[in-house]
Amino acid sequence: MRRRPSVQQAFDEVRFGATRTLNLRDGLPSEDEAVRRAEVWLRGKQLERAGEVLVVTGRGNASLDGIPVIRTAVQRLLTRLRRLGVVAEVRDHTPGSVVVTLAPLKALFEAAALARAPRESAAAAARPNPLGDVAPETAAALRALAARVLESLGIAAPTGAMIDSEVRRQFSLLMRGVGSGAADEALLLAAARRALGEYDDADH
Repeated sequence: MRRRPSVQQAFDEVRFGATRTLNLRDGLPSEDEAVRRAEVWLRGKQLERAGEVLVVTGRGNASLDGIPVIRTAVQRLLTRLRRLGVVAEVRDHTPGSVVVTLAPLKALFEAAALARAPRESAAAAARPNPLGDVAPETAAALRALAARVLESLGIAAPTGAMIDSEVRRQFSLLMRGVGSGAADEALLLAAARRALGEYDDADH
């Protein structure tokens, strides 16, 4: 009776490997911590264009009254991340895990742009530069990506203020997946280039 989970685990290790598996049973996190860990991890995997990933929530057998608290909270998170353009599809895998297909990067930017259509305003243009001291190469990639996102939404000649507003939004979205490690800027530049590549691929 104990062999089936072991066989399933072996198959999962071959299919997903350690880098594409998030085991939320590790460390027995609280509901809030599990959701936070899952969101940061999924956003980061989207930036890596990981494709399919495995999220292990457990069945909730040890939860009060047998209610799967972590699994339920993660399901709510996944529903929200679908609306935000992070997740493309979710499929039940086992009673304690789900397979998540991550959306392409351009879906992330387009979902954000559609949720809050860019508007030119003096207040937006006067806002401090959120990019801080990023290298010119990174800033240029973000501006090029902003122009492509706006173009995909039918804005053929976006103004400078529109592009600035979209750059702020993209920077904020990307940093949720990049985090605050030492190699942040390299990851940020790589993510912007990957997203531009998705737009280039769609044009051909």
